[in-house]
Amino acid sequence: MATKNMTKADIQAKLDLVIDKLLNLDGPDNNDELEKGGEAIGFFKRDFGIKEWDWPQGVGLYGLLNIMKLQDNEEYKKFLYDWFKENISNGLPSKNINTTTPLLTLVELNEYYQDKEFEKLCLNWADWLMECLPRTKEGGFQHVTSANGDRQGVRLNENEMWIDTIFMTVLFLNKMGQKYHRQDWIDESIFQVMMHIRYLSDKQTGLFYHGWTFNEKNNFGGIFWCRGNSWFTLGILDYIDAYKGTMNTGLKKYILNVYKAQAEALKKLQSKSGLWHTVLDDPTSYEEVSGSAAIAAGILKGLKYGILDDSFREPARKAIEAILKNIDKDGTVLNVSGGTGMGYDANHYKNILIAPMAYGQSLTILALVEALAALED
Repeated sequence: MATKNMTKADIQAKLDLVIDKLLNLDGPDNNDELEKGGEAIGFFKRDFGIKEWDWPQGVGLYGLLNIMKLQDNEEYKKFLYDWFKENISNGLPSKNINTTTPLLTLVELNEYYQDKEFEKLCLNWADWLMECLPRTKEGGFQHVTSANGDRQGVRLNENEMWIDTIFMTVLFLNKMGQKYHRQDWIDESIFQVMMHIRYLSDKQTGLFYHGWTFNEKNNFGGIFWCRGNSWFTLGILDYIDAYKGTMNTGLKKYILNVYKAQAEALKKLQSKSGLWHTVLDDPTSYEEVSGSAAIAAGILKGLKYGILDDSFREPARKAIEAILKNIDKDGTVLNVSGGTGMGYDANHYKNILIAPMAYGQSLTILALVEALAALED
């Protein structure tokens, strides 16, 4: 990856700050003010900080796991172990799509510890996904989420599929299938990927809609949401990675064609700053860093594997430079949008709050790790 204003030392210094902030992340300073806006602006108290067991923290842990493996860092490994032990001891929230996310890290972390409690939790949860998770028509994973303010409650989002599900749940199920040689789990993960591509990808643009409802038979507001798209850009390559070269050739070719079509569309929509707008094709919407970071990480991985051609090197460089500019002196990743429910128009996405989030830190970690790897080339 050609660089103009970046050095390996610069990226590493920023990366260290971002990781340290993730380990010590609390809620926003203006918590009371944001709470008044409520769900309309994406305020969910559980989403802030690193301590709660839900998807923002789960994505945060995944970023930490990846840097832990890369650097063989015992401090990060101990943090993750203690985090899981404390949460299990305190009692876990309801099982749903989003609360599955921390297990994406736990299944790999337990390769170091061989902890029976960790293993039992992962196995039971995988069984629950197969046997108990509500399904949409045609058998899609229904995007059941945590209820706001009730750890044991859920929102069913009946007959709805959301693009987030691939990253939050399908990656875990596939990883469990690969680890325990459970072909039924692997096959189910393939089916879910194909279902989400079928109903959420737009054939004309190559982009992904946020969701699909079988009840109304539409893609809600038909919005191309930045972070939603980024879950696919990054997540689908991690999905393929888990096969370690054993994926069916036809299936892999099909999925990579979808990935490349999306990447081409994203390249055209990148803003001059190097980031992407929270509504990808709406330049009046704000530029959003967490989605941009995941897109950058996914593009850099595509370049590393030779899936994407050299025309993506400059967009990747611009994205990393823009991300670095959005890291505060204390390591806080700036301009990260809050939790985003399904929207029926662009204004819904434009009005989502901006605040420090665990997944903003994590996705930035993943992007900077890929940038460091690219500088080695």
